Amino acid sequence: MREGDKAEKQTAEGAAPPLSPLAGLVADVLSAFGLLSRLPLPQARRHRAASAWSWPLVGLVIGGMATAVAVAADLAGLPQGVAAALYLATGMMATGALHEDGLADTCDGLFGGWTRERRLEIMKDSHIGRFGTGGVVVRQLALWALVGQALSEDLWAVLVAGPVLSRAPMAMLMAALPNARGSGLSQGVGRPGWQPALIGSALAIALTLGVTLAPLNVAVATLAVALVVAVLGAEARRRIGGQTGDILGASQQLALITALAVLQM
Repeated sequence: MREGDKAEKQTAEGAAPPLSPLAGLVADVLSAFGLLSRLPLPQARRHRAASAWSWPLVGLVIGGMATAVAVAADLAGLPQGVAAALYLATGMMATGALHEDGLADTCDGLFGGWTRERRLEIMKDSHIGRFGTGGVVVRQLALWALVGQALSEDLWAVLVAGPVLSRAPMAMLMAALPNARGSGLSQGVGRPGWQPALIGSALAIALTLGVTLAPLNVAVATLAVALVVAVLGAEARRRIGGQTGDILGASQQLALITALAVLQM
């Protein structure tokens, strides 16, 4: 059967015809935004796992939005603590607090259960426990302090770069660890191969370097983020047998705190 006949048959049967390379890239980017944000963009559902290379682009847009809001508030004369709070609020609104929810569930699950099954059960529960509450409070305090410090020193580029660098580790964890539950958001997305995960990491580093123009800080921040996420991944593997969507969200949050701290050194 000729290729044209195959395409017509696929279309007639309801399957989408193959995308051109450019259209595939656009679909990946839209898929990334559809998965990791609540921004009002067309949501492509094609090859979500393969879109992992473009996840740092979501961080670039969200980081840029949050930084613009915080800087505008700062220049308008609002206290820097308020400007820092607006930075955090903008990020949470743009993502639907997706990653913060993952951090809370990860803290509750990994530290609140004694068996693999119980930990996964806790992580699936929509209620937040004492470990999750404590983790989110510490997260808020740490980020609020780091954002305030960056604003006080006019390190605006750091506030854009942090969200970029923090989104690459999610793909690396997905490629490195099996899904622990066999269901849920992480399982539904699928596991990206090492190629899109590594491309995403390279893109995140390149964008961070381009924004900050500080090669040494970027190198140290990259290593620090890799170490922190590797420890989280090892604990997730030991305690629940792999990664889940909550673990991925927690990795983004820990990577964000680490990146903002190191990039300001």
